[in-house]
Amino acid sequence: MSTHDLTTTLHQLQSHPPPSPEKISSLLSTAKRQLLQLDALLPTSSTSPEILHLARETLETGALLSIRLQNPNAFTRYFQQLAPFYELPASSYRPQGEGQRSKVTGLYLLLLLTKGDYAEFHTVLEGLETEMGAEQGQRNNGLEADRFIGYPVKLERWLMEGSYDRVWKAVGREGGPSEEFGVFSEASHAPHMTIPKPYGADDNNAEIASCSEKAYPSLPIPNAKNLLFLDSEGAVVNFAQSRGWVVKDGRIWFPLQQGEEGRTEKEILVASEQVIENTIGYARELETIVDPTTARGDADLVDLLSENDDATTATKHTYLFETDSTGPLRIVGKYGEYRRRYN
Repeated sequence: MSTHDLTTTLHQLQSHPPPSPEKISSLLSTAKRQLLQLDALLPTSSTSPEILHLARETLETGALLSIRLQNPNAFTRYFQQLAPFYELPASSYRPQGEGQRSKVTGLYLLLLLTKGDYAEFHTVLEGLETEMGAEQGQRNNGLEADRFIGYPVKLERWLMEGSYDRVWKAVGREGGPSEEFGVFSEASHAPHMTIPKPYGADDNNAEIASCSEKAYPSLPIPNAKNLLFLDSEGAVVNFAQSRGWVVKDGRIWFPLQQGEEGRTEKEILVASEQVIENTIGYARELETIVDPTTARGDADLVDLLSENDDATTATKHTYLFETDSTGPLRIVGKYGEYRRRYN
């Protein structure tokens, strides 16, 4: 079989405006059969550079169209089929080049983020870093500079940092490096492919919502809108109702956590303020500990605050720290039992 039929099918898939979803599915099935007839689904030593290039381009087109059709399973299969092609050097193809490897790989990394599959995300990233290190003699340089691969890499780093506002701004269609990346930010159209919580709308905010329930007794609706990255106060009310929160007097009231039943909002706030005061006092007292490199050589007394079990009050204890010019600080006494320890 000649490559003419496959080339014709590929041109139809890449036409503008694109065919209907039903036509695309039919053409992709036809393209796979034509690749099988050319024995080009997997690269071999006997496959010509021209057919290698055509096969890779066909699979990449299928991968990108699968994203546009919001079919992550089909996209994953195309990415797996492309893996042996991406292991070949660019010189194996005619014309030579990397094709759309960068875009397809970036989309696959972003898909892994939507699934929360961080293990596979870092496995793929490690392979890219190793390959880059082998080619350039260095690692970790260039991945973020690539506009397609750098996009999911930055999102994942911001996820770990908790920089939710930066991610929220980046996941819009205008923030993605290409149209295909914008699919992942459209929760209403592709809820199974949205950026992982807490970066999307609706139920993708579950993580922030869960933390808010534990951190606040209530929140004003405008504050909740900003905190949950929702578009309107109406969306906040709908989201609150879906989680069983009470909306009253312009505020969202969270359910009491276990152990807090019967406690009023005022009591909870007073307890929180006491814990904060204790923590600040503890940090302030720690600053008075003498640096062992500048110590006088005898014991220093330091007052510390230690919280009791219910974390609403604090007991003041005095600790004895022994210091010398070479060794670390050691606690050698407390609760008024001041004594020197000798080695």
